[in-house]
Amino acid sequence: MPNATLRSIVKLDTLQVKAERAATIIDSTVEVGTSVAAGTEYVFVRIPSNARIHGLSRIAGDVLDATANTPTLDLGFKAVSSNITTDDDALNDGIDLSGSAFDVRLIKDHANSGKMAWEFVSGQTSDPGGFFDLIATTKDAVTAAGGTLTLTLAYSVD
Repeated sequence: MPNATLRSIVKLDTLQVKAERAATIIDSTVEVGTSVAAGTEYVFVRIPSNARIHGLSRIAGDVLDATANTPTLDLGFKAVSSNITTDDDALNDGIDLSGSAFDVRLIKDHANSGKMAWEFVSGQTSDPGGFFDLIATTKDAVTAAGGTLTLTLAYSVD
């Protein structure tokens, strides 16, 4: 029988959960304007570098372009206090903003659910400490319509 990769354990109804491993769930919304250029960055939340990102985290949004443009959205981490090199597609990339409203997993590869934030950042082999900003970046084309992006982030710190 194959063994699972266990990344976090929560023991319900114990002091450990309340003091050490309680999950934090954040809902954060940003408004995207009309005619937003590719490369525009939106900051959703600042989290510790050792935050364990849980698989139920999601990003949802409106249609931001119904024209021939094909803007996309990348999700990643931005350096705080120069502790990492910003990696704007560390979590997910290429989310289509032109076809229809969307609601997708924050982490593109479900096999990475439960990893710590620093483990998603390219080139990191250990926790640099400090905090990261979780960001969304528009890519590939100008948006033709405004709308809302909403992040639901579930994380815990061991």
